[in-house]
Amino acid sequence: MLALGACGFTPALAPGGTGDALRGQVAIEAPRSIAGFAIRSRLVDRLGDGAGPYRLSVSLDRAQEAAALSTGGDILRYNVVGAAGWALTDADGMRLGGGQVDAFTSYAATGSTVATQTAATDANGRLMILLADRIVADIYLLDLAR
Repeated sequence: MLALGACGFTPALAPGGTGDALRGQVAIEAPRSIAGFAIRSRLVDRLGDGAGPYRLSVSLDRAQEAAALSTGGDILRYNVVGAAGWALTDADGMRLGGGQVDAFTSYAATGSTVATQTAATDANGRLMILLADRIVADIYLLDLAR
């Protein structure tokens, strides 16, 4: 542990780390959609909701593809693939970081129509959580606490 402290390593979620410095300091903008609401909700959970000096803009792209077929050609499982582009800017509009994160989730389509729709909704929600968590991890790597 002492060796890590000597090298200047500070955990992102430690007092004074990037996570602590950003908490409640980021205004988050996401698409106006169900998926946009879900990813924004997770980002607010992780970063706090604020009107501070930082602005995080997020864009989303999702697709659904067949992942498993029965011998009769019926789709048994779907993959929901997503990408989120993000940009973090400061109060002056200077870009501090940005990029794209990717993830996927899956769901079974073998139950009733209601069960399949519920599974699809859940898979999309899980996808937004994955994408938001990856955005936050990338932001923490920027080390804005310095």
